[in-house]
Amino acid sequence: MAAYAERLRRLARSILKRCSPEELVADDPSLRVVDTWPYGDVYVLEHLWRQVGLPELISELLDNRKFEFSIERALFAMVANRACGPSSKLYCHEQWLAEDVRIEGCEALELHHLYRAMDFLEAHKEALEEGLYFRMADLLNLDVEVVFYDTTSTYFEGQALANPSAKRGYSRDKRPDCKQVVVGLVINRDGFPKAHEIFDGNTQDRASLPAMLDALEARVGGFRRGQTVVVDRGMAFEENLEQLRARGLRYLVASRQQERTRWLAEFETLEGFDEVIREPSPRNPKQKKTKVEVKLKRTEAETFVLCISDGRKQKDRAIRDKHEGRLLRDLDKLHARIGAGRLVDELKIGEAIGRLKERYPRVARYYDIAFDPDAQTLRYSLNEPRRELAERLDGSYVLKSDRTDLGADEAWRIYHLLTRAENAFRCMKSPLAERPIFHQVQRRVETHIFLCVLAYHLLVAIEKTLLDKGVHTSWASVRDALATHAIVTIVLPTDSGATMRIRKASTAESEHRELYRLLGVDENIMSPKTIWSEIADHE
Repeated sequence: MAAYAERLRRLARSILKRCSPEELVADDPSLRVVDTWPYGDVYVLEHLWRQVGLPELISELLDNRKFEFSIERALFAMVANRACGPSSKLYCHEQWLAEDVRIEGCEALELHHLYRAMDFLEAHKEALEEGLYFRMADLLNLDVEVVFYDTTSTYFEGQALANPSAKRGYSRDKRPDCKQVVVGLVINRDGFPKAHEIFDGNTQDRASLPAMLDALEARVGGFRRGQTVVVDRGMAFEENLEQLRARGLRYLVASRQQERTRWLAEFETLEGFDEVIREPSPRNPKQKKTKVEVKLKRTEAETFVLCISDGRKQKDRAIRDKHEGRLLRDLDKLHARIGAGRLVDELKIGEAIGRLKERYPRVARYYDIAFDPDAQTLRYSLNEPRRELAERLDGSYVLKSDRTDLGADEAWRIYHLLTRAENAFRCMKSPLAERPIFHQVQRRVETHIFLCVLAYHLLVAIEKTLLDKGVHTSWASVRDALATHAIVTIVLPTDSGATMRIRKASTAESEHRELYRLLGVDENIMSPKTIWSEIADHE
């Protein structure tokens, strides 16, 4: 019987070499496809996962510790889930892994295995992040001379009472009603994360910089002396610049808004300004970039780049008009409360005025606001000179660096790459569904965010590989295309009543083959597998 079965297997393999399962099913109605799973997207993720040596790195960190399940498989399953169909860990286990995909080695994973793998990841976060970055740098020849640091916030559903870092603060997600944590991310000019850190939800940008520098020092050997660090104006305080200088680092920052007035006379004349030539996106050749002009000014110690952006001019005006309208509305309400006698204590009135100034700092400085105790009324009036000065500076900003080798055009282009950190945050929040966070325990929250960072590593590596070959696309487009390359299970009944099941990849289409070629991946995503059962199949 065994020899007969083996001959049938060889015959089946021979048949499948000459015709696809789809053709077999079309020719014989008794042949049935009983399962179909999208696989091409998971396949390229696993290829890269192995290419950068993550299984070996995880094995080293295990240090001969034994688990009844594969830590590496559990971690890959959760990373792939974030990249391909982000969901809760419960849904990932009960639906996504069980019904929606097939990942080799994940068949026996239980829900508690995923949580135990998260705890392992939390315990080895620093070592894994360091090892992954250096492996990516070697594999893709990453630039390390310039790094970018930025922060964002991510909010919770629920009270997060078990997480001391969950606090209310400035919400980039426009959810001030929710507790949050602040995420700091250091990337290189290609968008690859070098390190990330989690801060309390009420941490200001300027306060996060020294902590992030310390974390980098401990995790990936810090920065190389002379490297350039690019940060936004929220970390452009003198204390922050001194922290960078003290570590032998150079800086390129957007100056604080108040520093623009020093260059008012320069901004008011177009003499010396040169337009930055900006090419349209290859994916949108008809794209019209907003006009940006730059002018270089140097002092003995620093380089300043004065910038004027048409697009930013419109944005500045729109933001000012919106905030000014809200300020005036709230001033009217406060005036009405005082006039109606609902607020009479002079100290409390002063506190209310102070809160409005804190809430609308951008526009409150254009107004003289004071309480008149004799008339028992609130008086406020527009300070025309201050507002006119702001209008004259619309669309302008100043870049500042201690590098004297930078020209105006190059400095602007380097600073503009800071948008890649913003893109990284957008990617983690939307396609990877980093937020809202439902975990309530601090270590699980931090591991959830790290899983998103790991997934982003793989996504940006795929996008860069394609970009280096002239293909401008996103992971979302790649994922949607490759998800149509599926694994199918075909049932073939026999005269003896036994059933043969063949699991095989569907035929790769031209789009699949081209993506595999560009990514350096074998288009034969799996070898056919044959399973015999002595009992007839009645599904």
